[in-house]
Amino acid sequence: MTGLVRRTFTACAVALAWLAMAAPASAYIGPGAGFAFLSGGLVLVGALFLAIGIVFAYPVKMVIRLVTGRGRIRGETKRLVILGFDGMDPQLARRFMDEGRMPNLAAMAKEGTFSPLQTSYPSMSPVAWSSFSTGTDASRHNIFDFITRDPCTYLPILSSTQIDGAKKMLKLGKWRIPLGKPSIRLLRKGRTWWSILGERRIFSNIIRVPITFPPEEFHGACLSGMCVPDLRGTQGSFSFWTTDASLGGPDAGGEVNVVSRQGNILRGSIIGPPNPMLEGNPVMRIPMRMEVLEEDKKIKIVLGAKGKQQTLELGVREYSDWVTLEFKAAPVMGTVTGIVRFYCMGTGPEFGLYMTPIQIDPANPAMPISHPQVYSVYLAKKHGPFATLGLAEDTWALNERVIDEKAFWEYAMLIMEERKKMLFDALQTTRRGSIVCVFDTTDRVSHMFHRYLDPSHPANEGQDMEWGKDKVAEVYSLADEVVGEVRRKLKPGRDRLLIVSDHGFCQFKRGVNLNAWLRDEGYLVLKDDAPVDEESGKPVSRDWLQDVDWTRTRAFSLGLTGLFLNRKARERDGVVEESEVDALKGEIRGKLSELTDPKTGDKVFREVFDAAGIFTGPYVFEAPDLFMGYVRGYRNSWDCATGACPPEVFSDNTKAWSGDHCVDPREVPGVLFSDRPIQAENPDLMDLAPTALEMFGLKPPANMQGKSLFATEEAGP
Repeated sequence: MTGLVRRTFTACAVALAWLAMAAPASAYIGPGAGFAFLSGGLVLVGALFLAIGIVFAYPVKMVIRLVTGRGRIRGETKRLVILGFDGMDPQLARRFMDEGRMPNLAAMAKEGTFSPLQTSYPSMSPVAWSSFSTGTDASRHNIFDFITRDPCTYLPILSSTQIDGAKKMLKLGKWRIPLGKPSIRLLRKGRTWWSILGERRIFSNIIRVPITFPPEEFHGACLSGMCVPDLRGTQGSFSFWTTDASLGGPDAGGEVNVVSRQGNILRGSIIGPPNPMLEGNPVMRIPMRMEVLEEDKKIKIVLGAKGKQQTLELGVREYSDWVTLEFKAAPVMGTVTGIVRFYCMGTGPEFGLYMTPIQIDPANPAMPISHPQVYSVYLAKKHGPFATLGLAEDTWALNERVIDEKAFWEYAMLIMEERKKMLFDALQTTRRGSIVCVFDTTDRVSHMFHRYLDPSHPANEGQDMEWGKDKVAEVYSLADEVVGEVRRKLKPGRDRLLIVSDHGFCQFKRGVNLNAWLRDEGYLVLKDDAPVDEESGKPVSRDWLQDVDWTRTRAFSLGLTGLFLNRKARERDGVVEESEVDALKGEIRGKLSELTDPKTGDKVFREVFDAAGIFTGPYVFEAPDLFMGYVRGYRNSWDCATGACPPEVFSDNTKAWSGDHCVDPREVPGVLFSDRPIQAENPDLMDLAPTALEMFGLKPPANMQGKSLFATEEAGP
């Protein structure tokens, strides 16, 4: 039996097994919009019939391929494997190779190539991986940041995805029944190189590449990565129950629930997604009882109301297995399901229980997280439940100090193990074509543990300086072990291996609030009734530019590197005429280029980029007008990213998120390892797409800006 037929029968068996256990309904509530309930069982029935159809159509397709040549690989490579280690830095990689911590990558460097890899402008993951996927810059794929502003409202919107509920609803008393299907759109433009391979029937297996949600349809399999939401429609909202009333609410990323202790019993509830089936969209909840056991060394958690409860026991400072949560949405429409892990921080003197963001259940997905939809079901049934949230490692929980470095590290390691299982499954089942698997753990550990590499970092004050001091090196070693395992599974001469990262890393020690600077320079004006800081006497604004007077504001900032002009031709209340744009950009650039940090006396920008000067694509008008090319050590402050305007321009970064890369892209190149020498002198992330196509004998389309890394013969059509 061929590998394809064998895999198809496996998919059928998985679908049949799951169909017998499937919950009657699932749902997802998108950010700010309802989502029509879809039956998990019906989805899998469709997947089952699709799989059966593939089996019966297989002989016909083979005849067609033999006649037309479709699916025949004409290039030098029969299988291309690309491992992405998000955030791997070339300087640290060289250091750890020299120290003997990365022998497998050192061997690749000796046999083939090790080089810095020019990252995207701006240098952040959603932009960079989109350039990797399409071979184009941001002005052609239209992803400039994690978020942007809606020019009609000035409110933040996710750059990559738009989710809209059903347009019509049937009201039956307090109930609302959606009529029609919801809309989930990927906003990234351009064609991915694996979809182009798919047109020639060359199969690709794409695992957790960022900005692939919702997954596109192509000849292959895809498990979506960065920007997959949690079940509540956010990019990750943790929950924490504690008896410590002094903790207060977190700044972002989750919620802290103060609970009282009656002897050894504590009670609370898990907040789920809003219920779009009920008037007013009330949130759905699951009651929870917590009991301290065995001299404060163990706890018992009871979830659900009487009659339908599940119970688990959990040791102090250990993670639970994945737990399935069911939220009752309506009497007939069934339940909304998700998965979580619990971690008990301690039982005394204060009690603390952490719960991860509620993930979309891969075994019963409430919305499309894979292509085909049965792919996530197959992975979950074969290897067990796994994290599906785009930003799976919970950096906000550590930032807000509801968990510590040890808890964060252990969760990151669990996720890395899940990813390895997916990768090795793909290597076993995808014998021809391409495999891409991105590991996020290198990036998340670098963000949260980078302060250990610099004793002078402001985030070190009052924090541990010993336990995590070697964790960045350790995660690089773990990445190297993955490379070694993969190399042992490849066939020399037939398979090719590339290792890439989207950007490098540097310390993030000082934050710059551009909105505060713009206010001080007269470019941003706050409303007359805006709050006033008592100490400085300056007007301030809350998050998301709430207190800005748009009729008098010429420039503002939102996100991690961008500055927008309030252009009359683009923004709802724009005041800057198009004839004034170039002069205003030049004026602001000139002033920012001379900006110095009063604490150090150092200039903070290597260069401030004019979008019109670095981009030529069709979406440059949608981009921020200026991009901040910080020197290492600086970045947009946390409150600048959320559109706030505080009293001061500069601030120390004291959060656990101590390393970053949203600086001048020339400061933080990524890495490129190849199992054979490359010909390019200055490789760029955009070069990976045309390289992959030419390795399979295809000519890259004219819109791709990158060039093949290897000298090859003329590729075919």
